[in-house]
Amino acid sequence: MVTSARTAIPALLAVAVGATLVTVGPAAGAERPVGESTCASTNLNVSAGPPDVGAGQLYVPLRFTNTGDRPCTLLGYPGVSVLNKEQKQIGKPADRDGQVPAAVSLAPGRSATAVLRTTNGPIGGPCLPKGAFLKVYPPASKDAVLLKVPFQVCSNRFTVSPVSPVSPAGAITP
Repeated sequence: MVTSARTAIPALLAVAVGATLVTVGPAAGAERPVGESTCASTNLNVSAGPPDVGAGQLYVPLRFTNTGDRPCTLLGYPGVSVLNKEQKQIGKPADRDGQVPAAVSLAPGRSATAVLRTTNGPIGGPCLPKGAFLKVYPPASKDAVLLKVPFQVCSNRFTVSPVSPVSPAGAITP
């Protein structure tokens, strides 16, 4: 990570006052293709893939598929919260994992993905109660999608990656 005076001073101030530093707006170089609009939640199918467990971590991919008839763009991070069976939030929403987002252009029928991460059990901290749903806000959307997906946050670690392209074979690209 490159630190400049522009980012170091606010970060130090955030640490000094115990605040969380949040960067607003797209990263440098992350731009939407000309003439392409942001993917509306009404034109997205949001789904969760199977969990992947490894080295004490649990990863769950979230897939965003363009169901519209025009190309659109996703840029940034989805908002994600875990809800209980009464649809009440458990713990805090997922933190952004710090990766630099890039615009993902989605032709009709194409997908992008983001990955949720927590620990696979109480490694260095307790687990919160197991949730029954994930509440997912696609990037740049105020409309949430409710997914019936059991999920449990453990060890105070709950992050989400920015959206990234999915290869034609369906594999998640790094």
